[in-house]
Amino acid sequence: MTGSYPPRVSLAFNHGPEGKTGINPDEITIAEILKAQGYATMHIGKWHLGDHPKFLPTRHGFDKYYGLPYSNDMWPYHPKMPPTEKEHPRMIAARKRAEYTGYAGQGSYYPPGRGFPQPLPLMSNEKVLEYNPDQTRLTTSYTEKALEFITDNQDRPFFIYLAHAMPHVPLFVSDKFKGKSERGLYGDVIMEIDWSVGQILGKLKELGIDEQTLVVYTSDNGPWLGYGIDGGSAGPLRDGKGSLSEGGVRVPTVMRWPGHIPAGRRTSEVAGLIDLLPTFAKLAGTHAPTDRVIDGKDIWPLMADQPDAQSPHEAFYYYAGSHPGKTPRLRAVRSRQWKLHLKMNDNKLIGTELYDLYGDISERKNRIKDHPDIAKRLQDAAQKFNDQLRKNIRPLGRLDEN
Repeated sequence: MTGSYPPRVSLAFNHGPEGKTGINPDEITIAEILKAQGYATMHIGKWHLGDHPKFLPTRHGFDKYYGLPYSNDMWPYHPKMPPTEKEHPRMIAARKRAEYTGYAGQGSYYPPGRGFPQPLPLMSNEKVLEYNPDQTRLTTSYTEKALEFITDNQDRPFFIYLAHAMPHVPLFVSDKFKGKSERGLYGDVIMEIDWSVGQILGKLKELGIDEQTLVVYTSDNGPWLGYGIDGGSAGPLRDGKGSLSEGGVRVPTVMRWPGHIPAGRRTSEVAGLIDLLPTFAKLAGTHAPTDRVIDGKDIWPLMADQPDAQSPHEAFYYYAGSHPGKTPRLRAVRSRQWKLHLKMNDNKLIGTELYDLYGDISERKNRIKDHPDIAKRLQDAAQKFNDQLRKNIRPLGRLDEN
């Protein structure tokens, strides 16, 4: 949303229900930039930047909002919620699913009063439509809202940020795709997301605006391996969600804009979601904010497959979660094919593992002893960047502030 590494905007952690903090009102979001350029804007799906009205999408550049203000597992039917005498059928089903999938957390529970006893709200703008919604309807309803918004705004520029709940656990799928794949529930869920993409692309073509519309399809992290067969797979990549290995942070991205992005091309150059803000701003005829540090870069040359286009990032930095006021947890740095894993001692970063991702995508062979010069160069770059970031951290939004 801000084109920044999470710790720079004090948002390197997930907000739970009824949080007292959220995205700072002074941040300039991608939606605000595009809205100022005449775009209609809508967010559909997961938000997770604060659930108080002050922090919701409608206060941060989006004309409309429809979705869940945080993760779809933050509800009373999480398998780690403490058992009760007379459990709801949904809770019983959640426990049975966790046992079947091989969920790593089964048998352990949140302490009394912790976890997610609050009902999960499905919201329209700033109004709660219902609590603990039927999640088998989410993918379809999100798609329908997107199609409606596209139709209503076909004659003007528009921006939709569609953040599907699936395949984040718990997994749910509509009856039209239930049991249709050869990969069980996870495969059914992916089939329905594929259907959603097809519906949106079909609507753009039906309205005659597909050649005027840039579509970006991507994800936020790798598979949640602790959930067993419901968590997905990273293929040859090491580890998954929650790790700084490639299985946790590398995700596929597909971009489509007929006449502007050549079809069938691939790139292994490094880019990230933080790059979308400055890139979209440029395409909309403006630029990223200049009164603050923006970590994202313009990646249009990569998207357009311009001759000799390379990543605009001399180095890309991978942060683990951290709370405001704590030292940002920089855990890896990448430059071209080289990736250095890091640990921190007394605010000093030390390289521990070095991998050549062009020849070792699975991060199996630590090359730090073979290339100490490369490890030192990346370690120094990481230290310099982290020190500078710590001096330019912007504050979190709080309820007790105007």
